[in-house]
Amino acid sequence: MVKTDVIDQIAFELYQAEQQKKSVDKFVGKYSELDEALAYKVQEWLVEMKCKEENTQRVGRKLGLTSKAKQVMMGVHEPSYGVLLESMQVFEGEPISISPFIHAKLEPEIAFIFKKELKGPHVTVAEVLEATAYVAPALEIIDSRFQGFRFTLLDAVADNSSSCRFIIGERFYSPDQLDLKLMGMVFRKNGEVISTGAGAAVMGHPARAIAWLANKLYKVGQSIQPGEVVLSGSLSGAVTISAGDCFTASFDGIGSVGAVFSE
Repeated sequence: MVKTDVIDQIAFELYQAEQQKKSVDKFVGKYSELDEALAYKVQEWLVEMKCKEENTQRVGRKLGLTSKAKQVMMGVHEPSYGVLLESMQVFEGEPISISPFIHAKLEPEIAFIFKKELKGPHVTVAEVLEATAYVAPALEIIDSRFQGFRFTLLDAVADNSSSCRFIIGERFYSPDQLDLKLMGMVFRKNGEVISTGAGAAVMGHPARAIAWLANKLYKVGQSIQPGEVVLSGSLSGAVTISAGDCFTASFDGIGSVGAVFSE
């Protein structure tokens, strides 16, 4: 198959899997042409398909595989990224139905909202912070379209890095007076602490993950735009979601964000 056919086929299968709530087999092995560059092209086409079919638009990016432990587990040496769409945002106080999801999980994150363009190729942590208007506590719902939540890095990239939904806390904070590296986080499920973490869990500093993203996007002629939101990566492991669950992620200095799930 020619590469454009491969891109079309994989993107269509992933889109159908999400719409029909049916998981698919991994594509690595099935398509020998699938490398990192092609996987990101599949992601781009999948996002374009969603924008057209769902009448939505891009509002930002998300990072995945930002912890060293996850990179080792997946056998990779760097993170991955995906695109956030307006249709993916849900809000605190609104019960979130799990019915559209295949096997969703939840992660606590720090959201960055940008006031100016961030463009590679040599973006630094300091430049990320200088370009950031606000940070806020966030939760990301991830939902792989692959059977058993098992996939390779290339499969995940094609699947828009398991993007699904996201929630941003209602209060925003300037990063000027915050130490995001040392910022502590407590993650609770139904009132019980299930994990703790700190900003340093994300590549040593969450802004370092965003610098990596800006530099990576430069290679494909893209950049982080003013007004966009970027989820910098999970501060702890992902937790499986069930109907009736209530989650809260509390962050030192910037408050908390919560989510309640229903059938």
